[in-house]
Amino acid sequence: MTTQREKAESFLALHRRANPLVVPNPWDAGSARLLAWLGFEALATTSSGVAATLGRPDGSLTREEAIDRCRAIVAATDLPVSADLENGFAEEPAEVAETVRRGLAAGLAGLSVEDASRRPEAPVYELALAVDRVTAAAEAAHGDTVRAVLTARAENALYGRHDLTDTIERLQRFQEAGADVLFAPGVDGAEDIRRIVASVDRPVNVLARPGVPPVAELAALGVRRISVGGAFAFVALGAAAQAARQLLDHGTYGSFELQQAGVEAARACFVG
Repeated sequence: MTTQREKAESFLALHRRANPLVVPNPWDAGSARLLAWLGFEALATTSSGVAATLGRPDGSLTREEAIDRCRAIVAATDLPVSADLENGFAEEPAEVAETVRRGLAAGLAGLSVEDASRRPEAPVYELALAVDRVTAAAEAAHGDTVRAVLTARAENALYGRHDLTDTIERLQRFQEAGADVLFAPGVDGAEDIRRIVASVDRPVNVLARPGVPPVAELAALGVRRISVGGAFAFVALGAAAQAARQLLDHGTYGSFELQQAGVEAARACFVG
């Protein structure tokens, strides 16, 4: 694939197969090249992973920082790349649409927009505003030149709002607003996932994490995409912390055992 349009069309087609599309989430150009070399068919950025590379917590990225990292990851591989654009880095629908347009200018094949407000007293947007934001994002994503794949996220579960009825209503309204893929991160149980899939007519993404059914079971439930969020980025940080702690506390090098595997992978995929 050589054009952004071809990548976007391919990315959407990957959601229409019987087996789910498994999408890893790189956090920089190097991790993107590694994951592409390993054989994944598409990539998606991770806001928490990118923030970690800057020494900051999730939710602290600016729009410019996120788009810059998207541009670097897109340039690192020929695979379709979707982006975690958080809540569009804005509240007003017009500014969410502007974020989408900037993402498309960075070469993205897809992008996600969530309904999280970043306000502790009201962590998700009121439904009407949330729908207006998805409508604006869809209009910007589905242009004449490139029809990017828009994922709309209902964030209830991540903020302790375990109201599946409300989550499903939000996803249904996001579907009506033009979303191509629907995502309710933090909904983990098989029966809840089954209810979501049965309630909508768009591909459903599930966040892989402890307690979530394995890929084969998610496929049987009708899930069409599985992503990992910041997991791989924090696995890498965890391995580095473990090796450093062993060296600092014990003066030994046993945790360096992953080093050779990393060296070999880098030699294989960091070429050209």
